[in-house]
Amino acid sequence: MSDNVLLPSGSIEKQTTTLNLGPTHPATHGVFQNIIELDGEKIVAADSTVGYIHRAFEKIAERRPLYQITPLTDRLNYCSAPINNMGWHLTCEKLLNVQVPRRVDYLRVIIMELARITDHLICNSIMGVDSGAYTGFLYVMQYRELVYEIYEEICGSRLTTNIGRIGGFERDFTNTAFEKIERFLKEYPAVLKEFENLFTRNRIFMERAIGAGPISAERALNYGFTGPNLRAAGVDYDVRVVAPYSRYEEFDFEVPVGSTGDSYDRFLVRNGEMWQSLSIIEQAMQKLNDLKGEEATVYHADVPEYYLPPKKDVYTKMEALIWHFKIIMGEINMPAGEVYHSVEGANGELGFYFISDGGRTPYRVHFRRPCFIYYQAYAEMVKGAMLSDAIVVMSSMNLIAGEMDA
Repeated sequence: MSDNVLLPSGSIEKQTTTLNLGPTHPATHGVFQNIIELDGEKIVAADSTVGYIHRAFEKIAERRPLYQITPLTDRLNYCSAPINNMGWHLTCEKLLNVQVPRRVDYLRVIIMELARITDHLICNSIMGVDSGAYTGFLYVMQYRELVYEIYEEICGSRLTTNIGRIGGFERDFTNTAFEKIERFLKEYPAVLKEFENLFTRNRIFMERAIGAGPISAERALNYGFTGPNLRAAGVDYDVRVVAPYSRYEEFDFEVPVGSTGDSYDRFLVRNGEMWQSLSIIEQAMQKLNDLKGEEATVYHADVPEYYLPPKKDVYTKMEALIWHFKIIMGEINMPAGEVYHSVEGANGELGFYFISDGGRTPYRVHFRRPCFIYYQAYAEMVKGAMLSDAIVVMSSMNLIAGEMDA
């Protein structure tokens, strides 16, 4: 609250208003706060605050065996949790020198690209809601639900999936899972096209998004941007291309880029990436069909030290029972070493830095969360904008509080 102050000279000194946007405002997309200084409705300055849901995941991970850390990664960017899971498993496999079968890589690619689509459709549809259009959100949520049904069929979970294991998957994909994937590939392109028609050339949406929160390629790089927010500024950096993992080098896809780095470009880049993800999933399905012999059925690597044996073997074979006990009780020492591995998360480069001293739990773990890094630029991006722009910019950046706080 503020008022104009009458000075002794008789002149009026103009004062600004301080506004708390969050931490419980519904448009902040999570529990974090922006203290905004306003001159009328124009933003003069902003101060961002995080830490309201900090859960000390990195320190918890240092007291857990490897497989118990997977559920922690779920709760980073929970809009695309399977990518977090796969990134952690790939990091562990790098330390343990585990080579997974081709089929496991293709199955992982399918899951990660489905997760990327759900994350982008949530971001872009909520951006529509924040600019006054609710229909697109309701429409595409039906297909996020279908993807969650696919997750549920594969691992039994939906949002925080704990999907996969070190070395592969805990069980093979069922025919029902593949049928649901085929249905998604068949139906979603028409839905995505209609979603684009609702927004891309919508005059109201364009006026709300174009020019809102722009950032140059140089400033984005200086801040450490990655992912769609960096590509919207014109930099074609994508971990899947620069440092391929899970055989992404075998796939043919483009990296959508923008030019202005504003909210509209961020929206367009994410839409473009959904189309590319659909293409990647189709290619992965074809590669699965092309596998022959044992390659066409295997769904995990032969790593008994880290992969739980089938339950029927635990009940009937002593060796399987011993491995099951040692894995569950965290009684297996890992090799000493230091690794960093990153994947192209839905928000950018999601990295895991891992030091092992040869014990049963990690000596040090650090999660490189893309949200935490690019949120630092938010105050600069909204300075000079209108209060209404602050919401659209925040929405277009896809800020996820769980990923920021960790």
